Order: sequence, then structure tokens, then C-alpha cells
Amino acid sequence: MMLEASATTVPKDAPSATAKPASRPKVLIIGGGFAGLHAAQGLAKLPVDVTVVDRGNRHTFQPLLYQVALAVLSPADIAQPIRSILSGSPNIEVLMDEAVAFDLDRRRALLRGGAEMAYDYLILATGATHSYFGQHDWAQWAPGLKTIEDAIEIRRRVLLAFELAEREMVETGSHPELNFVIIGGGPTGVELAGAIRDISKLYMREDFRHIDPSKARVIILEGAPRILSNYPEDLSRKAVEQLTSLGAEVRINQRVTDVQPGYVMIGDTRLNAVVTLWAAGVAASPLGRMLGVPVDKHGAVVVDSYLNPPGHPEIFVCGDLAHVEEGGRQVPGVAQGAMQMGDYAARMIRQEVAGKPRSPFHYFDKGDMATIGREKAVANVVWPFKAHLSGFPAWAAWLLVHIYFLVGFRNRVGVLLQWMWTYLTSRRGARLITGSPFLPGWGHQPGTHPQGVRASLDPSSPQPEAHSVPAAGGAVPANAPAEAPAP
Repeated sequence: MMLEASATTVPKDAPSATAKPASRPKVLIIGGGFAGLHAAQGLAKLPVDVTVVDRGNRHTFQPLLYQVALAVLSPADIAQPIRSILSGSPNIEVLMDEAVAFDLDRRRALLRGGAEMAYDYLILATGATHSYFGQHDWAQWAPGLKTIEDAIEIRRRVLLAFELAEREMVETGSHPELNFVIIGGGPTGVELAGAIRDISKLYMREDFRHIDPSKARVIILEGAPRILSNYPEDLSRKAVEQLTSLGAEVRINQRVTDVQPGYVMIGDTRLNAVVTLWAAGVAASPLGRMLGVPVDKHGAVVVDSYLNPPGHPEIFVCGDLAHVEEGGRQVPGVAQGAMQMGDYAARMIRQEVAGKPRSPFHYFDKGDMATIGREKAVANVVWPFKAHLSGFPAWAAWLLVHIYFLVGFRNRVGVLLQWMWTYLTSRRGARLITGSPFLPGWGHQPGTHPQGVRASLDPSSPQPEAHSVPAAGGAVPANAPAEAPAP
């Protein structure tokens, strides 16, 4: 049972977790993402005992998840076992488990497996998950992209749509429109859109005999006045230009009101979709609310300039789970911020063990970049120089940065070789469909032959018989106009 600790008086200018314990301090890190891994690596040579807890056994390089989702890379190219990464650090142990409750007074964390972990310092870095703005049933029809499992499911759905269209052409002589709808025009949405256009125009053009994959439509629906709203306006415009040149459609000020198998609703207008993907919102991990400390509207823990929640200098909250402001602006939930927070937490523990006071966290913004497709990207460079890049220069910079930050020499070499092979041959080698052969919503497409209906409430579970699924959450209004097909 989680108990909320009572507040203690902590000097604001130089917090101290406690008097130095007689034995080696115990550091408990929950989460093996960028922040957690960087914290662990920063503590590897200190006189402290570290336990890293993650419900998976791997660290995933999330910026490249979309390349797994669109069959450029395999999962092993962007992920490594956490214990393998930390195997050279004898003071660190790794547990595959997850925290389910905290007793802040006694400094204990309860794990799902039943273990009660004591700590002198607690580093929480469990990241974020998808937010469907209260419409939780949309998740089954529009998967987001946060994990390897998400990427494999998106890959399954995208590739399966082309396979079903080919089969439908053989069986009936026609197939429904191949509309891929992406809800959200942030970096993830833009990257997914560009990658789907690449795969349909370049990499599958010679693989099918009865359909033309290049005629697939990719549509980004963004509720705001522009995509990449956190980027400068000129880069947002450049992104639209590059997406348009690829054949993707960008629709701004389009708020989705419903997501169902085979279509989305924009007000009273129905837009058919063989695959719908979610890139519109994120929420902090539920772990933040378990602490019983203040959180923001997204569930992120409100922390001070030392990354501590009120009254708990022994707790560091890092990455997407932390709401920390600097200069009146919230530090963005991006990989570079998470890495810096993890490094900072380890450094503060090191300083405190050495008897030195803490210093406030400072976010070093190097800029942002998003890839859009082959030789297409945008980059807001802040360091080591200031520049707005687009097109090939931004794409080349994106490649170099992501190769550099990949964990492990084998992964760097493997990804570089795969990218070179893809660029030179226009062939992708990871186009494997695994899991269920059923695509949610396929049978709800206009023009689908009855024998081609393949829908499943649980697409991960193979079904022995074909069946159709009624739209959850209500039928389409009788007066709802259908999206006109592209000319």
C-alpha cells in the first residue's frame, strides 16, 4: 500500500537527502530508458550499490522506433538488454520487475513480484505513454508508438494492408482505398507519414503484381494551426513542403471526434482508413501519481530545480516523468533532456557522497530535428551553431546524430550498414509480418468483398474463422458524408 510521506523542511538553495549513511548508499533506479540508463552509467564507479528495475529487459533507442515500425530496421538494431549494457559495473544489479507502490516515510518501493526495495536515493525515470484524451477504446484501432511491441504491431498493420489489397484484387478485381491516417502532426506523426510514403513509393514498387503501392494515400490530421508546432514556423512550412513532395496530405485544424475500425470521424465527416496511427498526445507514466506528490495535468511530477518533488530531496524524477521549468518554460520531453537529467541525478549523488553541496539542474538545448523521408528532414540547430536546416543537410545531420547516440558499437555499425544498403539499393530487408493475419477495420471499407472481411477486436490473437466486428462506440451518423476518393 502506498503511503504519502509527510513534508520535511529542506533548504531551497542546497538540498541534502540525509546525513551520510554508515554503509554504502543504496540507489534504486526505476526505468531503463535514456534517463535511467544514463543515471546508472554515471553511478557505475561510485561507492554506492545500484539496483535498476525495469519491466522489460531491454533499453530501446526510441527515436528510431518508427524505422522498426516501417521495416527499415529490425528490433535488435535499436535495443539491447539492460544487464548486458551494465554488465561491466559490479556495483549495479538489474531486476526485471516494476514498482507498484511506495512508502516514502520508510524509503521503500514495493515491486509487483513482491519484493520490497529499500533505498537511500530513488531515481524515477519511467517515461511516458500514449494519451487518448479519455477515449481509451481508441487505442485498439489507432496504436501509438512508444515501445518495440508498438512498432511491431504498426509494421504488421501497414504491411498487412498491402497484402490484403493484393489478395482482394485477385479475388474480386478491386480493393478499397489504401488510406493511412495519422492523427497528430508532431515529430512522430511526421516521421511515420514520410516513412509510409517512402515504403509505398520506393521500396515496394516492384513487389506486387496486382496493386500499385505508390497510390496509397497518407494523411496527417493535426488539430493545431500547423504541424511541428514546437519548431520555428519556417521549419514547419518546410516540413509541409517536403511531405507534399512525397505525396502525403497534411490537414491542419482537423480535430478527430471518433476513431473506429476502418475510419475516423472529423466532426460529421467520415474519413476511411485501412490503418489509423496515433501520434497526437502523451501522458506521463502512472508511476508519478503513486508518489502522492503534486503532478501536472499530464501526470508528470512537478519538481524543483534539483529534480526533487516537494519535501523529498532523496528522490530524483527524470525524463518525461518530470515537469521541470527553466526560464519560465518547461524542459521538453525529448531524449536529450532525459539523458541530461539522468546524468545530473548521478552527478548530484556523487557530489553528496563526497560531501559537496548540490547545484541546480540546467538544460542544455542542442536543438531538435525530425526526419521526413529519404533525403528529407528539418533541423533546428542550436549548438554548436545556430541554423535552420531542411532537406538533405538536415537529413545528413539527423543520420550522424542518431548513429552517434545509439548504444553499443554493434548497433551503430549494423544500423549504418543497413541504412547504406537501403539508400543504395532501395530495398528494405525487415518487411516481415508477424502475429495475427487480421487487420482491424478491413471489412468496414467500402468496396471490400464479403469474403475479404478480416477484423478482430484483439488483432494480436489469431482467429480460426473470419468474422466482421461491428463498430464499437456507435455507428456512423446516417447523414455523415464519406471522404471523396482521391482523383
